[in-house]
Amino acid sequence: MDALVIGGGVAGPATAMALQKAGIGVRVAEAHDRSADDAGAFLTVAPNGLHALGVLGVDPAALGGFATPTMQMRNAAGQLLATIPLGSPAGGLRSQTVRRSDLYAALRDEAERRGIVVEHGRRLVDAEVRADGRVTAAFADGSETTADLLVGADGIGSRTRRILDPATPAPRYTGLLNTGGYARGVDVDGPDGVFTMVFGRRAFFAYVRRGPGDVWWFANVPHAAEPSDADLAARSPEVWRAELRRLLSDDASPALALLDATPEVLGPWSTRDLPQVPVWHRGPLGLVGDAAHAISPTSGQGASLAVEDGLVLARCLRDVGEPAAAFAAFEGLRRRRVERLVAQARRTANLKIPSLATRTLRDRVVLPLVGRAAARATHDWVTDYRVEWDEPVALPR
Repeated sequence: MDALVIGGGVAGPATAMALQKAGIGVRVAEAHDRSADDAGAFLTVAPNGLHALGVLGVDPAALGGFATPTMQMRNAAGQLLATIPLGSPAGGLRSQTVRRSDLYAALRDEAERRGIVVEHGRRLVDAEVRADGRVTAAFADGSETTADLLVGADGIGSRTRRILDPATPAPRYTGLLNTGGYARGVDVDGPDGVFTMVFGRRAFFAYVRRGPGDVWWFANVPHAAEPSDADLAARSPEVWRAELRRLLSDDASPALALLDATPEVLGPWSTRDLPQVPVWHRGPLGLVGDAAHAISPTSGQGASLAVEDGLVLARCLRDVGEPAAAFAAFEGLRRRRVERLVAQARRTANLKIPSLATRTLRDRVVLPLVGRAAARATHDWVTDYRVEWDEPVALPR
């Protein structure tokens, strides 16, 4: 059996390595060239994702990130609302924060080191199932590739998803713009690796100290209507930096000092999710990762779910065999978990869109309750999830 994976982000190389581990020949087609490595800010790989990478034989220490084992939640006045471990004692792993481009490059390079061909500049245009049951993919450069199955790991704007279902719902705007950066030569209180989340009066701000004079941060800015790409591009870096200063100026946080120490403020960009994708597969075509279930960055789970997906799909192909049946088994094993997480992430995102009335309820009741519950937990259904490679696939009833 051979497979073609569309997409070279996180889900694509991870899925390719999992398929190879299951004995399936695989190649990856990526629309962008290697210059895309420089794009993007940073993300967190949660303990469930770290475990999944370990199953693939990928050492988290090789990703270029750093440990972020703890999160603090504070209100606009600086009051500590909760301290939450990022990974429960039952799981034994703690989160890692890494530049998105470093994670992409590490996974792609590892896939290539294992002999998996990653072809750049190949943008999927169409795919069709042949009479013999194999699938042929057509690319914008005029080339074609035929394989026993095609896996769409091509992200929230997935072309594969639209091929499977032309009526597929569009991604949903969450009501937040995202931005971030890397502050240099400035410091913040507290130990390395503690993510401080500030639920501010007009915007959400988060920061983490990687080391002396090295602080990574991001902000979520409420914006009622989703701006167009042209609207976002029209915001000059100077105008955007000034807007962030205005939004964050009344909060008790180091936001202004960090902004001043950031050479380049990234973004802004819209945050979107996919609450429910009706069609995940048809015959030998199927979806994984954000193509099937894009989740708000609020969750800290996008990359981890993508790696989980690759392993689960590979196990299904290994144990079920026939691609259409394996994709159906994969959906049965994954849909409930990921859609539940997408819904949870949306609720968290809503807490970042404050009004005068809801802010008081959020800061005095909701966040302290959430924080206390998380701090007491000895098991977390999200981060303690494990893909057990050596166990045969147990199909859901």
